[in-house]
Amino acid sequence: MTPVVFYKCLSEDTRLKCLLLITLKSELCVCDLISALKLSQPKVSRHLAELRKCGILSDHRRGKWVFYQLNQTLPKWALEVLRLTTKENPSYLNDCLNNLDTAKLTDNCC
Repeated sequence: MTPVVFYKCLSEDTRLKCLLLITLKSELCVCDLISALKLSQPKVSRHLAELRKCGILSDHRRGKWVFYQLNQTLPKWALEVLRLTTKENPSYLNDCLNNLDTAKLTDNCC
């Protein structure tokens, strides 16, 4: 993976938030990201597909649910960028994390 490909994939707000949430939580289901981001399933799925195409995410199915995690072949420098961005910018994800926590308490999607 080249830096240009990596940073282009991160250049959209929804994709970046998906990646940082997955970095923070290790793995998330589509329904988790829908709740966290307050976006429609098609929109979230489209962005996740783009991140898979870039080679940043991998997915696996458990029953009818698809879970996403960081691709294990991601270069160390890319992992470090994601970890540092997540750690150093907590306010960027506050609303998403609150939405996710609320959804986990009230929904049982996956």
